[in-house]
Amino acid sequence: MDINAICASLRSGTEKLSLQNTTVKNAALKAVCESLEKNRAEIFAANAIDVKIAREKGTRESLIDRLSLDEKKMAGIIAGVEEIIAQTDPIGEEVAGWKTPNGMQIRQVRVPVGVVAIIYESRPNVTVDAFALAYKSANAILLRGSSSALNSNRAIVKAIKDGLASVDGGVPEAVELAPCESRDEVAEILTAVGKVDLALPRGSANLIKTVVETAKVPVIETGSGICHLYVDESADLDMAAKIAANGKMQRPGVCNALECIVVNKKIADAFLPKMAAVFDGKVEVRADEASYPVLEKAGYGKLVKAQEEDFGFEFLDMICAVKTVENVDEAIAYINTHNSKHSESIITNDMANAKMFQARIDASCVYVNASTRFTDGGEFGFGAELGISTQKMHARGPMGINALTTTKYLIDGDGQVR
Repeated sequence: MDINAICASLRSGTEKLSLQNTTVKNAALKAVCESLEKNRAEIFAANAIDVKIAREKGTRESLIDRLSLDEKKMAGIIAGVEEIIAQTDPIGEEVAGWKTPNGMQIRQVRVPVGVVAIIYESRPNVTVDAFALAYKSANAILLRGSSSALNSNRAIVKAIKDGLASVDGGVPEAVELAPCESRDEVAEILTAVGKVDLALPRGSANLIKTVVETAKVPVIETGSGICHLYVDESADLDMAAKIAANGKMQRPGVCNALECIVVNKKIADAFLPKMAAVFDGKVEVRADEASYPVLEKAGYGKLVKAQEEDFGFEFLDMICAVKTVENVDEAIAYINTHNSKHSESIITNDMANAKMFQARIDASCVYVNASTRFTDGGEFGFGAELGISTQKMHARGPMGINALTTTKYLIDGDGQVR
């Protein structure tokens, strides 16, 4: 990979985009939507090759789900771009402004970051989401997907570039796909100081760890999803069981799926059989010492005694740990010790406990009486997302358009000197 040539082209792209108005950028994004529609047969065919290869390698179905595309997913991808088109363009927004005592006018305005690289696994939908968010915010983007989705990503990026080339003002050089020929490409991107302005990892804990430890360019860390559901002693147990099933079973291979259910011991005997009923033998439950006999008595089939390493682990599969605690304080302490700062939820009718949980839990998204599955750019109204930031920089939680902006100060004077 010629990182210098790629970044030079992307830099040219972002410079062109920074001079364009919202109407021109939106027209280009609309043309991309039309190109994705037009080329969906070719994209599906390429994706089928990736899925076939993954299955032949023995990839588990929860991860195949992340890789595969179908009509419903493609409709959702295009709808996400259309939502981005409809959103307010952040570039040029005046964040703050004031006049100094000596008469200078100072304005703080939003500007693009510049050349952004995203390093991600599977999920060909990320290819479109990341591109569209970057383009609307006048950033150029280098996409480095995984080899498992290479055919899909090539077909998608070709459709994107064709769409951009088909409309006046489109900037095809604002997006590039790394060839994915060698793992060395990741290190090249992460050490391209002065060429890449920001890198975003999106994927497994191992990928994120590699990016954070290797990078010499700025990084926004998007964390793995070790998400918990705490069922408080005052919880509506039917609601808790329903939310547990949704959080664990709907799409177990995604980052906002539940990996551990934390249960107050006072309601364990009543709640765990309800949980077992909704899991319906489809989820392997790794139960701690207190919960194991309750689930065993309930006749739950897929029951395993939990090991210490099962707590604080991202299964990304139909597997869930169960931990019992004495009270909400112990639940909070346990979750803060074992989570990845992604998404956590409490089911409770005690609003004092709810407020305490939201105040004390260290995570980007903290829910009361709702599923962690809502941690998603689309669900938050962003149209799409770059990932879920789990760090405490300018972006935290689902990252939409504003996450790809920074600010600069514009100062107007009339001859002032210091």
